[in-house]
Amino acid sequence: MDKVIGSAVEAVADIPDGASLAVGGFGLSGVPEVLIRALYAQGAGGLRVVSNNCGVDGRGLGVLLAAGRIARVTGSYVGENKEFARQYLSGELEVELVPQGTLAERLRAGGAGIPAFYTPAGVGTQVERGGLPWRYAAGGGSVAVASPAKETRDFADRRYVLEHGITTDYALVRAWRGDRHGNLRFRKAAGNFNPLAAMAGKVTVAEVEELAEPGELDPDEIHLPGIYVQRVVALSAEERADKQIEHVRISATSTRGTVHT
Repeated sequence: MDKVIGSAVEAVADIPDGASLAVGGFGLSGVPEVLIRALYAQGAGGLRVVSNNCGVDGRGLGVLLAAGRIARVTGSYVGENKEFARQYLSGELEVELVPQGTLAERLRAGGAGIPAFYTPAGVGTQVERGGLPWRYAAGGGSVAVASPAKETRDFADRRYVLEHGITTDYALVRAWRGDRHGNLRFRKAAGNFNPLAAMAGKVTVAEVEELAEPGELDPDEIHLPGIYVQRVVALSAEERADKQIEHVRISATSTRGTVHT
């Protein structure tokens, strides 16, 4: 089954207002920039996003955030984005912070059809007890919506908290290579959250840097089978090359070794 879509615009055209989205990427590695920009142009708002982070100012999900198009974020890292902090603290944005490993497993579990699981992460903290500020009142200050307490259970004399699997209406991911059947391969840090986000989406759209024909990918090297992917968008050379580094570090070799500046 050929899943290749003619353009990113066409691939996200049916995403409605209020949709939930799992979005891949780790920092700025493997972020589906082309699909995000296409969604920005499409105009959908009130989006409920699940992603490790919400991009940075002007890149990744930060583009949608700055336009006021994201209503809720479930993630584990909020740094590098001043607008994110401003919206959250002023009560404009609802935020559910999740331990990073727990977030990864919640996405994987949702994609695998597992409704919930127990984990020791967060035991003895507000993750277990509840009370984390999900949304502040307008203007900030008081908490309008707080996280609920979680169910706990003991196994072998150790307490665990119950976490629920995550599924979303759509998923947007970026892969290094993909074939027309939707089988995907990821490179380095881009493989941290993209496969998990792809699993969680009911309709998963993948932008791929290199499009392969069926049979060209070694089955032993496929990181995500095509059963999880419904749409594939092949990137142009210019789109493939548009990558940003979060923090540039220049190394100069001296007689005493390497100096990082």
